[in-house]
Amino acid sequence: MQITFLGHASFPDGTYGGQPGGFIVSAGGKKVYIAGDTALTMDMKLIPLSARLDLAILPIGDNFTMGVDDAILASGFLECDTILGYHYDTFGYIEIDHGEARDKFKKAGKKLHLLGIGESMTI
Repeated sequence: MQITFLGHASFPDGTYGGQPGGFIVSAGGKKVYIAGDTALTMDMKLIPLSARLDLAILPIGDNFTMGVDDAILASGFLECDTILGYHYDTFGYIEIDHGEARDKFKKAGKKLHLLGIGESMTI
């Protein structure tokens, strides 16, 4: 499964992506949770009851969604230690310190991936 970062709340052609919500995507024997433009919720604790995740894609920019600290809590709720952060650095209100974010995840025993626009990763 290849994940490509497409940008904020839009499709590759720039059209509006719709309301925020979380999804579990299964492909190639892998399961990925995509939180959408959401915040930390207790409902995230239900996901491990039905899916063992290989990757959680979580917003980390704070202000409009969850920030780094809440994303670490969310990854615990989800029982997933591999995180792809998104919804950060697109404008001043959601800029993050990349090193500090990685260090916080590492201290929590988790791996944070931060991709640039157009970059991809394989799980």
